[in-house]
Amino acid sequence: MRAGARVRPVQKVGPLALLGILVFALVFALLPSGSGPGAQTGVTLRGVELALYPARDPDAVWQFRAAEVRNDPVGSTTELSRIEGGQRLLRGRGPDGSFSGTETLDATITAPGLTINGQDDMVTSRADITLVKECADLSLFGTPEQPVRIEQGAGFSASRAELDAPAVKGEILDLRMDFQFNVEQASPESNWGWDPDATETCRDGQRVPL
Repeated sequence: MRAGARVRPVQKVGPLALLGILVFALVFALLPSGSGPGAQTGVTLRGVELALYPARDPDAVWQFRAAEVRNDPVGSTTELSRIEGGQRLLRGRGPDGSFSGTETLDATITAPGLTINGQDDMVTSRADITLVKECADLSLFGTPEQPVRIEQGAGFSASRAELDAPAVKGEILDLRMDFQFNVEQASPESNWGWDPDATETCRDGQRVPL
């Protein structure tokens, strides 16, 4: 107990309150246990707007609209279905280092669904990501053994990616890329590179003719 903490006197429980407690205990006892064949855990919400503030990437916030969100406290996962308006925003800071309240769009994402684990990382079978500052569109494809992963504070990975940027195009296998558009890993069997016939450039997040 902390020094100086006040102890409140114990209040008597009336007969109606006691009856309510007994009824609640009876209902709770009749619920299926976690080991039963029909047991279910977690909460399912529909038509949800979700904001994710990852601890490992405090300068970023992810926002989604999902048709359905299901939380599983046992597995420490949150599943999002039929995602719309997915985006990654960078939070601005003031001169003193505190958050100023301004946000800048850094990336957009669409996916049939996402699973967010206890470390705020996201897993899906496929996703389309646009890195706004680089005007880069990436279609990411995963496999059961190597799904698409978005790791907070690091970047994303996929077994295969189709890249379309103003000056860079192609297919990248076994891709690992950070959020600054740096390819950190790629299979030597990939087929991608600079486009010598590029007709566009990226300016202020928009594709414009050369």
